[in-house]
Order: sequence, then C-alpha cells, then structure tokens
Amino acid sequence: MNRKDAEGKNLFSGGFLGLDNIGVFDRSRPLPTGGHLEQADGTAWMAFYCATMLSIALELARHDPSYEDMASKFFEHFTHITDAMNDLGGTGLWDPEDGFYYDQLHADGREYPLRVRSLVGLLPLIAVEVLEDEVIDALPAFKRRMQWFIQNRPDLGEHVSTKTGEHGHMLLAVPSRERLVSALRFMLDEAEFLSPHGIRSVSKIHERRPYRFFHGGEEFRVDYVPGESNSGLFGGNSNWRGPIWMPVNYLLVEALERYHHFYQGDLRVEFPVGSGTMLTLGEVAHELAGRLAGIFLTDGDGHRPCHGGDDRFARDPHWRDLVLFHEYFHGETGRGVGASHQTGWTALAIRFIEDRARARAKRQAAAPSATAARDQRPATPEIAP
Repeated sequence: MNRKDAEGKNLFSGGFLGLDNIGVFDRSRPLPTGGHLEQADGTAWMAFYCATMLSIALELARHDPSYEDMASKFFEHFTHITDAMNDLGGTGLWDPEDGFYYDQLHADGREYPLRVRSLVGLLPLIAVEVLEDEVIDALPAFKRRMQWFIQNRPDLGEHVSTKTGEHGHMLLAVPSRERLVSALRFMLDEAEFLSPHGIRSVSKIHERRPYRFFHGGEEFRVDYVPGESNSGLFGGNSNWRGPIWMPVNYLLVEALERYHHFYQGDLRVEFPVGSGTMLTLGEVAHELAGRLAGIFLTDGDGHRPCHGGDDRFARDPHWRDLVLFHEYFHGETGRGVGASHQTGWTALAIRFIEDRARARAKRQAAAPSATAARDQRPATPEIAP
C-alpha cells in the first residue's frame, strides 16, 4: 500500500495488474508522457483487497479477539480508498459526465481522464462486502472502533450504508447506489459490454470509435478486438481488449450477488439495457451466469460455442465430450482463445454450469406439482350459448 501510491492519496498505480494490454499505455514501463497514472482498476484492486482482508479478519476474530485490531485497520483503509476514488479533487476517478470510472493521467501539471470504457472502469464494482449485524455485535472492540470512526469522520462514513430489519446489514462498496446503477447501464448494454457469452473486457463501442491519445507526434489507441490480439504489447500473446475472461466475470457475478443480498428487491435495473425488463441484481447475476455457462453447453446440433464450430467436437464420439478450458473467449462468438487448458481460472465456469443445472432441476421438480394442482381444480362448467 505504501509503494504503489505515488502521492500518498490512496489512489494506486500497480503496474499492469495481469490485465496486460488493456490500457492506452504499456503500464509496466515508464509513461511516454512522463508523470504518473492513477488507475481505476489498481485502486479498485486495493479496495477489494482491503474488503476481503476485513472479511477474513472478522471471521478469525470470532475465535481470536486479537484479529479485531486488524479488522479495524482494513475497515479504515477501505473507507479511505473509497473516499479518494469517489471524492478526491471533487469526483476522484469518477467521471460525472459519462457516469463511469476512468484512469487519470497526471503529466505536465495537468490531469487527463483516459476515457476508455473497459474493465478498468468496471472493477470498482467488485470492491463490495456485506457485514452482518450479528457478526459485528459479537465483536465489541471492532464495533466500538468502527462506530467511533463513522461518527468522527462523517466524510468517510458516508461510504458505509446500513439497512435495519430482522437481519441488519452494513454495505461497504466503492460505488454509491447511484454510481452502481450508472456503471451497470454500460455493463448490461449489448452495444457495450454485454455479450451473449458474458462481459467483454472492452466495450464494443470502441469497434467503431477507437480511443485515441496523441503525444509527441505519436498515437496511442485502444480498439475493440474480440478475439486474438492485434497488438504487439506483451509479445502479442494476450488480449484484454475485447474478449471474455472468466475470472473477472466470476468476480462481477459474485459482486452482484452481494449487492443483491443488501438491496434485495429495492434495486432493479434494466437487463439488457433497452429491453424494458427490470430485474433485481440477483436475477441479473443469474442471467450473466447462464450466458457464461452457455459457452460450454451444446446447441441442438451438438456444437459448443467454446469449440468455435469445429465439427470434431460435435460429431466425433472420441472428441464430442472433450470440453476445453481456454484462457479467454471471443467477445462475439464465445470461441475459446489462447491456452486450452487454463484450469487455473477458467474452471470457475463449473460453478455457473452447476447453478444452471440446479435451476433446471428446480423447474423440473416444480412442474409435476403445477400439473397435479391443475388436475385437482374443479372442471369449469360449460356455458350455454
């Protein structure tokens, strides 16, 4: 936390973060403009890290009270980072004109938002934890320090939402409710991030409107590239400029489930944008999980999107049950791209396939009950003409 925060403002610049060529610049090298970059994704990762460590510390504190101090530390770190990301200098890394989070370039004494719609601006959504009242009440030292912090730092406490009732909750999240809804309008738009197979790593709008940045007579640009990389950055063997990556999709689905745990039916959004269908965030998570699972499931002809139309996997009995775990997937077709045995993260898809199977079994179990109830109803009497 003290190495990647250039000015001690809780806005971070952590290199390429495993997202390789997603940015305007090669973020593993000095910026061609000089200065430094405040990263929306780097800062989001730090907030996510703090929230996760807070959750772990609270679990450990149930058995060893000494972890309450650590939980307090991570709670405070989280609120400081959230405040910087949303409010520093007025709006932090949030762009009120677009309603989205962007990296910010600091060079020549000026600040430049890099308005690329990519996972960089969606990662702040994953920094979310829901704390239950029963957990907090069982840890009096943590509860006392947390309440003192919220009361004495109302500027930071405003980023903590509470919901009372039979089961009280506390929501820690980078985006406010309004900013969450705004970011989801981009994420759930099929003309932007929402693919038939999950969430693209770069918005499709950059297919016809590439992002361009000019410096020193040189152009730096980001295009929407749904499949294999067309850039030599990082050897050209990885692409975060359009394809669907399972680990980040997993984190987004999990985050939506946490938001739903807090908001329940009080918050509904349009899915897909423009359809007029309003869903809870839990239902949105389920729909996204279905699209991700669909990458690996057969259609009526035995083809799976991940196999890219290769007939061997649909027709040949020696091949048709061989399902590969590719590194990432084409943003339009779902075709597997990159390493074909990336079980280190693409195996996360198994959870989505299980959820889909569970939902199908539940529907099938309910169907006979509905039929039986219908059969037991009294017959409708005939009405004479």
